[in-house]
Amino acid sequence: MIKHDVLIVGAGLAGMRAAIECCDGLNVGLLTKVYPSRSHSGAAQGGIAAALGNSEEDTWEEHMFDTVKGGDYLNDQDAVEEYVKAAPNVIYQLEHFGCVFSRTPDGRIAQRSFGGHSKPRACFSADRTGHAILHALHEQLMKRGDQVRIYNEWYLHFLIVQEDRCHGVVVSNIQTGEVEIIQAKSVVFATGGYGRVFKITTNAFAGTADGAIAAFNAGIPLEDPEFVQFHPSGLYRQGILFSEAARGEGGYLLNGKEERFMEAYAPARMELAPRDIVARAEQSEIDAGRGWKGEGCIALDLRHLGEARIMERLPQIRQLGIDFIGVDCIKEPLPIQPSAHYSMGGIPADMHGQVVMDSRNTPLQGFFAAGECACISVHGANRLGTNSLLDATVFGERAGRSAAEYARSVGFGQINEGHEKARVLKQIEEIFQRPGTENYNDIRNEMKDTMMEKCGVFRDDEKLTDCLQQVRTLQARYKKGRITDKGKIFNSELYEIIELGNMLKMAEIITAGALNRKESRGGHYRTDFPKRDDESFLHHTLIAQDGEELKLDKKPVIITKYPPKERTY
Repeated sequence: MIKHDVLIVGAGLAGMRAAIECCDGLNVGLLTKVYPSRSHSGAAQGGIAAALGNSEEDTWEEHMFDTVKGGDYLNDQDAVEEYVKAAPNVIYQLEHFGCVFSRTPDGRIAQRSFGGHSKPRACFSADRTGHAILHALHEQLMKRGDQVRIYNEWYLHFLIVQEDRCHGVVVSNIQTGEVEIIQAKSVVFATGGYGRVFKITTNAFAGTADGAIAAFNAGIPLEDPEFVQFHPSGLYRQGILFSEAARGEGGYLLNGKEERFMEAYAPARMELAPRDIVARAEQSEIDAGRGWKGEGCIALDLRHLGEARIMERLPQIRQLGIDFIGVDCIKEPLPIQPSAHYSMGGIPADMHGQVVMDSRNTPLQGFFAAGECACISVHGANRLGTNSLLDATVFGERAGRSAAEYARSVGFGQINEGHEKARVLKQIEEIFQRPGTENYNDIRNEMKDTMMEKCGVFRDDEKLTDCLQQVRTLQARYKKGRITDKGKIFNSELYEIIELGNMLKMAEIITAGALNRKESRGGHYRTDFPKRDDESFLHHTLIAQDGEELKLDKKPVIITKYPPKERTY
């Protein structure tokens, strides 16, 4: 059995920032199913938000209000206040860690406009901001190599919970197939989101809900899972992200008539309206037959920005267009469509990263979460662009600090190593022994198609009811799947099958939450209930397993400064 004072699962921005915070005098483990610099945080392009006021006067209060309004008033405002107040120091700390930000002519950190933000507050590194921050944090971890052990290409199976305390995790080494117990005084989950549940997504292949479902299987409800953000500018048919920075720099959205159609949907903000509004506008144009060149897409037009500005501020977007579809955005518009992008919901946690187990916020001792897998609810029903990198770094640091403090205050508990290992060995053996009458790839593709068509940008009772039924049918078929590789060494097929099981459960949870929320708010839009209903639904959803069924509960939204009002742009 492996032992660490603190174990962090996930090595993106939140996980690495948590690890850095735990290094002082503690034995820290960092477990990741990919190499740290390949974490999905590196795909974030446009920027990280902070009210620095380098191009216009700005305040944390304005940042807070924009965030709450953007989240359609489902945000917990006490956490939002702490988060936006912390933002400027986070930027300067990242700068001192070695993150190279783009600069103004007089040498200050450059800031640009982003959707839903009333001031230019996106600090950026061209259009590779996540990549720049990820590598800066990775360098800081390398400096602390004698204090942090990194487990590259290890897979998380289960959380070990006994008597309302977390004692560690059950994992396996993907390279050897060996199942191991990692015991820890405290555990931090920073495992990312679950966009791979949908057919068209900006998410990397690692976004398969592993952390969320491990927590769910340990008896922790998931909070607000129905709120999934669709990014307006995923590459048509592929979902590869074209950053909102393109619109922040002045890009246009055009329909098939070459009209800037956002004037009809958000006249005050046009292309810089929040993502949920822009994604719905795009889908409405497509559904009305006004897609670009008669296709199911919209055009992102950057030609008027000129080659010099594109090469300075948006070089990655240009290269992605050339590499994947042979389109040079200097000369032609890029075809885009709404793509599943970000999970506002997740493992419920407070502003210190402490995971809670119920509507009364009862803590699960020794268990913490940060980043996209966590629902601290600073984003509410819809996240503003550039707020996710801030979320990951602010709450990664806080979760790491909380986990370190807890680890210093307790000893190691008792674990039944044989029992915990047997859970995983039984799961693997059951996969190997299945009848083999179903094809896992078919099941995966049908799940993605179903979720995209029936639980996507626009939802209604009929679609969601049918979606839930189809997902449960796929869960039954999953138990009859056929595996072809029964070896132990680097059996990627086995882990893809386990991931598929996690995604099918996550798909069921998302759909159940969406079916229950009979209103439209942020990223969740019901065509049969098109208005926001604060009287009935100004609360967070909690979904837990209850026998064979899902149990839905709710908890109140924390409102401090900004009571709900009509959300217009």
